[in-house]
Amino acid sequence: MSLYVAPSPLHGFGVFTDEPFSSGDPIEECPVLVIPSPQRELIDRTVFSGYYYEWGQGEGALALGFGSLYNHSYKPTARYDQAGQGPVLIISAIRRISPGSEITINYNGNPRSRKRLWFDPAG
Repeated sequence: MSLYVAPSPLHGFGVFTDEPFSSGDPIEECPVLVIPSPQRELIDRTVFSGYYYEWGQGEGALALGFGSLYNHSYKPTARYDQAGQGPVLIISAIRRISPGSEITINYNGNPRSRKRLWFDPAG
């Protein structure tokens, strides 16, 4: 797997690939640090507020690896799902991704969702 972080035309930095992916291909398995629900309010007052995922019953999850660095798009190239076992987030391609391309996800969880986000997205 040849993932790397580079400046993004969408926002700041993003996750890119040196190799192609086809729809359904796994891209990354990210272990997560689970944020207990009583601590989410504290996290929301830090720089990490925009980098964690909804998890479990009111919990959050800070993804390790590249997991918390994927940019949002309403036309994403990948999706994220909780693994069946353990605190792991799985990023997988939902369409063909060419080498040199930025890998994006829809922060709403559903790749087709157009629900408004807490910020004004670029893509």
